[in-house]
Amino acid sequence: MAKKRKSGTGTLRKRKDGRWEGRVVIGYDDKGLPKTKNVLGKTRTECLEKMKKLREECAPPVRKCREDMPFGEWMAFWYETYCKPQISLRTQEGYADRIYKHIIPELGHIPLNKLTQNDLQQFYARLKTSGRLIRVEQFGPGLSDRMVRVCHASCRSALEKAVQEGLIRINPAIGCKLPPKKSREMQVLTQEEMQRFLIQARQDGYYELFLLELGTGMRLGEILALQWTDLNFRTGELQIDKSMCYLGGKLQITEPKTKSSIRTVILPPALLEVLKAYQQTVTSRWIFPSPAKEDSPLTQNYVRRRMQQTLERAGCKVVRFHDLRHPYVKLRLKNLEPTFVWFRLIIKPVPSKSLLFSR
Repeated sequence: MAKKRKSGTGTLRKRKDGRWEGRVVIGYDDKGLPKTKNVLGKTRTECLEKMKKLREECAPPVRKCREDMPFGEWMAFWYETYCKPQISLRTQEGYADRIYKHIIPELGHIPLNKLTQNDLQQFYARLKTSGRLIRVEQFGPGLSDRMVRVCHASCRSALEKAVQEGLIRINPAIGCKLPPKKSREMQVLTQEEMQRFLIQARQDGYYELFLLELGTGMRLGEILALQWTDLNFRTGELQIDKSMCYLGGKLQITEPKTKSSIRTVILPPALLEVLKAYQQTVTSRWIFPSPAKEDSPLTQNYVRRRMQQTLERAGCKVVRFHDLRHPYVKLRLKNLEPTFVWFRLIIKPVPSKSLLFSR
């Protein structure tokens, strides 16, 4: 088994022409999106050496950190140096909002070695009572408990790194009182509700998308990033190696959430037949193209809105798209073959005139 390379060292793949290609992130643009450079090598070792040299050439200059530097300066340095290279583009957006719109404006002026637990505690209280910057009329002036907790998590991680670097002796974020963590109860559709949901989805025009989700447990970004070249109708293999999101209004295709998410799923024959018939109605390279832009996939917000409309029309309870994955993942954790087991549960034998498989 090949040794897993360290995160943040770039991506490596073997091309069809036999050469190795490496891609390294050399920086980020004004919107926080990565800028990359590619290198080629005849062998894997040669390519890795070129990638290492490229990283060294493009490495940012060493920044001198002091114990009395402003906390905002340290926070930005921690994010850009230790955090940002390790997280996905979509996650970067959330981190940047919290750090540059809430944490730094409120606490950034305080020297790193003077920041106290009381400073942090008062900051969290302000977030809870008057921290919302947008949609105040809709949601009220305060931020949610979850937002307060994730702001604390960023502060705590940055301060813990400062402790490790010897800039401060103790982490003032440890011991702060936080709003209680409320876990949202997972909502799961019953088998009967799934039948009604799929029949309604058929009428609404998104039957194949939701059927594929129920039959594979894929993340929404993974489904929307699928292209027809990812599906082998002969073997039933569906290759999942990318994810889609929109950042700043621009389409971004990235790697899945985790390395283990890069996988191959074997689709059941019944699902393959549905997709084969559906392919005849699609002219785009994307399996689920946008109705407005044929050469672009559907957006996540659009799918979520259509899903809620379909659930309402089918008389089903309100669930999130992510909740549709739950029964599939549960079977997977039990070491069962979830694709076939779960698909047999959601598609029970029905009369030939049923809407489920009629074309």
